[in-house]
Amino acid sequence: MADIAPPQVLIVAPNASARFGGEAFLPLKYFQILCGRGHPVRMIAHARNRDELADTLGSWIDRVDFVEDTAWHRAIWQVGRHFPARIRDSLFGVALNIVNDACQARIIRRRVAAGEVDLIHQPIPVSPRAPSGIHGFGVPVVIGPMNGGMAYPPGYEGMEGRTTRALVGLGRAFSVMANRLSPGKRRAALLLVANARTQAALPVPQGNRVVTLVENGVDFSTWAAPVTVVPPPATGFRLAFMGRLVDWKAVDLTLEALRLARAQGADVTLDILGDGPERATLASLATPLGNAVRFHGFLPQSACVPILAGADALILNSVWECGGAVVLEAMALGLPVIASDWGGPADYLDPTCGILVHPSPRESFAARLATAIGQLAADPDQARRMGAAGKAKVRRDYNWNTKVDQMVALYDLALGR
Repeated sequence: MADIAPPQVLIVAPNASARFGGEAFLPLKYFQILCGRGHPVRMIAHARNRDELADTLGSWIDRVDFVEDTAWHRAIWQVGRHFPARIRDSLFGVALNIVNDACQARIIRRRVAAGEVDLIHQPIPVSPRAPSGIHGFGVPVVIGPMNGGMAYPPGYEGMEGRTTRALVGLGRAFSVMANRLSPGKRRAALLLVANARTQAALPVPQGNRVVTLVENGVDFSTWAAPVTVVPPPATGFRLAFMGRLVDWKAVDLTLEALRLARAQGADVTLDILGDGPERATLASLATPLGNAVRFHGFLPQSACVPILAGADALILNSVWECGGAVVLEAMALGLPVIASDWGGPADYLDPTCGILVHPSPRESFAARLATAIGQLAADPDQARRMGAAGKAKVRRDYNWNTKVDQMVALYDLALGR
């Protein structure tokens, strides 16, 4: 029997970007790896990322169509930027997605009419509740992997104001109606979810169309231990945090845990890689710790790798983390991980490769994190064993090439092959 030609796939991802990681990075990896394998793949992205994608993709940029900025895009962004992040992401993010759906529909129709599309893949937004307008084009649609359905741990509900909680709750209730009005997820051939929590949050009938597939993977061409690492400025156990400096990352509690661990005799320091609205507040909290805390600001991934590789462990005690790709990236570099036993990190870590600390009760969270820090700092051999186990686990289960193999099999399933 002759080999079946790979399907012509159109990846629809207006926010595709390598600049910040997170969900925007996922469609880009699918696209790059499929292009590298010679698959007939195209992508739709937003024009604001045109220059970055041209630098990243080289000649493959010819396979990308761009949604141009409109007055609607600008108006929604201008209004939404004045609201808290949760409201901005959930309500105004949905509004932007609706505008994007309308703009990219013309591109999709043109490519389908030209016979260039057998299947559409919509990897983002990863929210299970976000409506999708990708339907009615005469080809199967695969949506996901999605990851969401998060809530704050018990005791942390106050991190959101009453107004924010009310508006987010209203948005979740509205999502059922929105998914009826924009029925892409109701009509999709396959819905891909990262975990049971996400599946439970889907506001549409599911049937046998739901497949579990973790959304994050590791790019070993980037996240492999470099020949040289950034040497630590002092001896002792070196922790690293990498991510946005926003309140739900709970870096204030990380700093308190560091203070407690040092007060208990642990010779430990912290490198903070990232930036965000909480940086000034965190810098003030870190002042009493002196040189034990170093803020590096936002750095490209290539600059983060040697700093992270020079650390002894990653810490991520976020209280709202659906995914947590940084956990996998640290594991790929052979680092043990201390993380919250809540959300995405709990899906990745086990006792062989890290220490999970439940964020509740809140009053003792920093102290329990300090105990975990002290445990690793006092036993470097245990830290190295955990790091080696994590590295092996990531190589086995989270290789991007393996994930693309799985995705291609799901494309064939959606096409009835």
